[in-house]
Amino acid sequence: MVSLKKSDFYYDLPERLIAQDPLEDRSSSRLMVLDKNNGQLMHKHFYEICDFFRRGDCLVLNDTKVIPARLLGHREGHTGVCEVLLLKRITKDDWECIVRPGRKLREGAVVEFGEGAASLKGEIKEVLTDGNRIISFSYHGVFEEVLDKLGSMPLPPYITHELKDRNRYQTVYARHDGSAAAPTAGLHFTEALLEKIADMGVDIARVTLHVGLGTFRPVKEENILDHHMHSEYYEVTEEAARLVNEAKDRGSRVISVGTTSCRTLEAASHGTGHVSAGSGDTDIFIYPGYQFNIVDSLITNFHLPESTLIMLVAALCGRENILNAYKEAVNNEYRFFSFGDAMFITDI
Repeated sequence: MVSLKKSDFYYDLPERLIAQDPLEDRSSSRLMVLDKNNGQLMHKHFYEICDFFRRGDCLVLNDTKVIPARLLGHREGHTGVCEVLLLKRITKDDWECIVRPGRKLREGAVVEFGEGAASLKGEIKEVLTDGNRIISFSYHGVFEEVLDKLGSMPLPPYITHELKDRNRYQTVYARHDGSAAAPTAGLHFTEALLEKIADMGVDIARVTLHVGLGTFRPVKEENILDHHMHSEYYEVTEEAARLVNEAKDRGSRVISVGTTSCRTLEAASHGTGHVSAGSGDTDIFIYPGYQFNIVDSLITNFHLPESTLIMLVAALCGRENILNAYKEAVNNEYRFFSFGDAMFITDI
């Protein structure tokens, strides 16, 4: 019987195993290879992942780029610190945001950031039912340039300090601005490794999903069917759709780099065995019992207990297999979460 309880996706994780910094060499992280059919495990390093690729496979990357979406400012006429996290662009200057402290940032309030030429103001236009805000920004010049000066990387709350080099929270193939969090499975790749993979005869397709609120919102309901996924913008180009569909047609594997690429491909399949080019918003929620239409294998990190991400990976390889793998990872002191080690779920 398929489990639909949040508590069935819990595992015990010592805090010391939560990685606080990325490794100097992206591809030197550890790699656990999990056979999705029988739960067999292998312990490798990420630079050895090519050993598990086959000519004709299609590797799918999410080329979204994290913006410095965390802004610290103050309410107009006040000195207390306010935090605004940009989540999703609605129009050119209007964004859906998370704000703190929410009780003081009501409709009509104005938040100021920076000073002089680099200043930025945001007026709260609407308070949404889930507590998020629609904020309209005013500034001089180009918004992205102002944001680059005033904003910081929106690292997850379990990361306890700022990064010295903000590029370490970007994939080497990041192209399209818009994410509030990195597609962290892709952080393990180097340009040299991607070149080696392409030289093996593996097709590399690029899709875009701007990571938003779903990354920050925990599952609160015990019955996971009661959990609401917020929508995120995605785009699949004609070229990406062609590469993925050709792989499916010849019986080759589609290997998703990260849960965001996976959700993009499954959303763009519309329940068929092929991907359609196009763009839009998706709130697809993948959990055990889901029948994958496109994705055969998944490269991913180790995820938070009871999160939608661990539910997604459990859907691909089975809940017992994934929890056993996580137990093995804890026993072998793998590094967890965004800057941690990697897992390749496939058929060995």
